[in-house]
Amino acid sequence: MRFLSALTGWRAHVAAALLGLLSALALPPLHLLPVLLLAVPGLLALINGAPTWRGAALRGFWFGFAHHLIGLYWITDAILVEAARFWWLVPLAVPMVAIILAPFIAIACGVAKLAPRGVARVLAFAGTWVLADLVRQFLFTGFPWNPWGADWAVPGRFGDVFIQLAAWVGVPGLTLFTLLLAATPALGRRAMLLGTAGLIAWAGFGEWRLAVPPPPAPGVAVVLVQGNVAQGEKWNRERAIGIFRHYLDLTAKGVAEARLLYPAMVHVVVWPESASPFLVDAEAAVRAAIDEADGGATGLIGTVRFGADDRPRNSLVALIGAGAPVAVYDKWHLVPFGEYAPRWVPQALQLVQGGGGFVPGSGPATLHVPGLPPVGPLICYEAIFPAQVVDEADRPDWMVNITNDAWFGNSSGPRQHLAAARMRAVEEGLPLVRAANTGISAAFDAYGHEQARLGIGIAGTVVVALPGKVVPTPFARYGLAIPALLALVSAGGGLAQRFRRAT
Repeated sequence: MRFLSALTGWRAHVAAALLGLLSALALPPLHLLPVLLLAVPGLLALINGAPTWRGAALRGFWFGFAHHLIGLYWITDAILVEAARFWWLVPLAVPMVAIILAPFIAIACGVAKLAPRGVARVLAFAGTWVLADLVRQFLFTGFPWNPWGADWAVPGRFGDVFIQLAAWVGVPGLTLFTLLLAATPALGRRAMLLGTAGLIAWAGFGEWRLAVPPPPAPGVAVVLVQGNVAQGEKWNRERAIGIFRHYLDLTAKGVAEARLLYPAMVHVVVWPESASPFLVDAEAAVRAAIDEADGGATGLIGTVRFGADDRPRNSLVALIGAGAPVAVYDKWHLVPFGEYAPRWVPQALQLVQGGGGFVPGSGPATLHVPGLPPVGPLICYEAIFPAQVVDEADRPDWMVNITNDAWFGNSSGPRQHLAAARMRAVEEGLPLVRAANTGISAAFDAYGHEQARLGIGIAGTVVVALPGKVVPTPFARYGLAIPALLALVSAGGGLAQRFRRAT
């Protein structure tokens, strides 16, 4: 890596961008984790060679820009859905988002330059990176997409083992450990041996946790309905009746299968985000049709609803029979630009139309639906926010994530979104079921082990017996305080060496 330290000017910036591109290969769905053993030491070498902390931050910016440019390319798919209106955003949207997110990595690189070379610099780098990630979760409504801790959510047994530590430290804590491990080649053979021992211990913890007998199941069979309706057709009024009948037909087939497989269980049907083209809470005929299709099963239905202020909400409503909803949840973590219009953004850049978009709900909630265990609903990208997914004062027994990933086509976006939802199950110690319009619909137990899935671009249903919950995890109890404290210790320990040497 010495040649990287010797680079100056634009050559150093290009090298940083190439390393950022390389690091993006570790993200879902590729999960090529070994590339981080090159990308992180390479970035540290560029930091070492930078003349000042400002120069190190600039190199970190180019690393972060390229990393997010690749990791978030799927945003373009959402714009192409309405290409006639927003064609001009196609070459701009992803670079603009990457420019907004790159400074968080730049800050970590700039701070790392202030610490002495070696272990101290690595500690300052990793700790500040995670602290910046935590800020990213809240700043400007937050967008904690693709944290490096989620790189470990590899499908299958390998991922099951390595994500178990999230029950203690959350995904931000996994990001910290990932950065420290990836940096070991820059610190020599002894550090690499120590990192290998740490990785073995990490795997041992995961195996130990997975060896615990599964918790008792609550006796609920869940039918996840995946309509596979293209985004361009969802709000076509000429297609509304056909789409609704399509969901009714899938529901009837799914419930019939559930009764065959799990005749003694309570049955619940889950429709994706805004699946119903009609207003479920306001139209009795719509509820009656759903009741007929599900044959008396409980329905958790994604729909748009209007409040007394005549403004829309992105909602999940719980139905028992054809009567009024027995419970309602309104999405509270709205997507800026897409679901609401930030006042500070020029009108020309708004993707929402008329009235300022959706009205947010009041926050994480637990729905108490008769006949079901208490459920914590998550709508769309609410599932990407660690420690902000359930009401800890009224903890649910399971989580339901309804989403409409049709915006993102057959790209990495839906797969990254699924990985994030899986991590929430481990962090909270709660099973999670997920109904996605075009996929991926899936179910995970409280350890993040996949129970069933229906892939992208398929219309159908998934029937699964709901797993049980485990006792609240340390992360569920203490939330972001745990990774924040670890990151502060790491960053502070590294920077302290600067002042110790100065004295």
